[in-house]
Amino acid sequence: MKHLYILIASVIIVLQPGCSSDGWISLFDGKTMNGWQPSENKDSWRIEDGALVSRGPRSHLFYVGDINNHNFKNFEFMADVKTEPGSNSGIYFHTKYLESGWPDKGYECQVINSAPEVEPGSYIERKMTGSLYAIRSVWKAPVQDNVWFNYHIVVQGRTIRIFINGEMMVDYTESDNPFRPENMKGRLLSPGTFAFQCHDPKSVVYYKNIRVKPLPDDAPTPGDPTDDPEFETKLVELASNNFPLMDLHVHLKRDLTMEQALGNARKYGFTYGFALNCGLKMGFETNEALEEYLTDYKKPPHTFLAMQAEGREWLDLFSKETIAKFDYVFSDAMTWTNDNGRRMRLWIKEETEVGDPQNFMDQLVDRIEKIMNNEPVDIYVNPTFIPDEINHLYDELWTVERMDRVIKALVDNNVALEINDRRKIPSPSFIKRAKAGGVKFTFGTNNAGPDDLGKLAYCIAMVRECGLTQNDIWMPVP
Repeated sequence: MKHLYILIASVIIVLQPGCSSDGWISLFDGKTMNGWQPSENKDSWRIEDGALVSRGPRSHLFYVGDINNHNFKNFEFMADVKTEPGSNSGIYFHTKYLESGWPDKGYECQVINSAPEVEPGSYIERKMTGSLYAIRSVWKAPVQDNVWFNYHIVVQGRTIRIFINGEMMVDYTESDNPFRPENMKGRLLSPGTFAFQCHDPKSVVYYKNIRVKPLPDDAPTPGDPTDDPEFETKLVELASNNFPLMDLHVHLKRDLTMEQALGNARKYGFTYGFALNCGLKMGFETNEALEEYLTDYKKPPHTFLAMQAEGREWLDLFSKETIAKFDYVFSDAMTWTNDNGRRMRLWIKEETEVGDPQNFMDQLVDRIEKIMNNEPVDIYVNPTFIPDEINHLYDELWTVERMDRVIKALVDNNVALEINDRRKIPSPSFIKRAKAGGVKFTFGTNNAGPDDLGKLAYCIAMVRECGLTQNDIWMPVP
């Protein structure tokens, strides 16, 4: 009798429509809209070659089927997605049917892999595929247009995780009383259904193999919320305002692993650019050694790779072809030869010759101008750094005239200015003057290892103090 019960149970599992033995349940049969209800502009949704396709004016397609009575708390959700260039869409969860407008309940997981062409000064969406919209963002698309990719969302307890092609993009745990902007008060965990977004007539996005695996309602929360509510508020404010939170100056040094670094990035909603030191006595010294490393390097798709050009000899050490393999190049003015012929690395006291502070500053500004004018760099990093022995004179030595000379060199050569979190430079007065002069900015940690990777606290403080907006931020071209 016991064996008969097992056999009957097995038959029921097999015969249940859309259910697999591993718990995944199909939500779309590939042929009909059964179980799905479009909101306004219902003709914006169609089925082509087994896929749901959004093409038309704004509309949202809600799951209203029988599975879980279209009410999900803890779950895994998966779909295969493809975007056409410039297309914007999203996957909502914990939402509810709304006849018109943007869903105001639940979270949205972003779908966009390239920004559409817009008029100068118009809004450009920076929150890319894999983002938990306006809460934790991915600022570099992890996949390309016109290619199918897998979108995987896991909600367990108060933790939300988003994976693209198996790579974790977001690992966010909601606190007991999370901050939300006025227009997004409903971005909270509470049981609800799923929905796909048709954003606008020019956005064409495809969804297929749509499935869900319900998880127990009492499943434990695997993550922890951030322990600084005030800083968390700043992160959400910036993310919701489309302000790119990117640390483009991260080093995998002193046993800091890639996964540790990416875990820190996910914690705060940052996108990282990993930098290689390239120059005499600084990491890679030959083109051959650098090429060997690049051949084996496995770049996470939602990150950047940067060359940190060290010293003034770097252009003689590395070929144009090798340099072009990086997403961007940056350098600083911390290694140069003074008027006495002494090659100095300014952070090493034994190698540095300061002498008269005013004369030293005149030489420093002259070298900065030459670097900006003659070296093909995208970002000036560790900016305004001066040796420890005269750092107490920073505000006195960085005169308006000297600041303006550096700012002019940056603008003339389209070089961005890093706001350095580790050294807390440049000063607010320099940043404000650079902004007024038309300079673009980046954020960078320049960490020495795992202990000082940090959370861009100085950079984020400068956003508010200096009035920076998303339009002031320089971004690498993918």
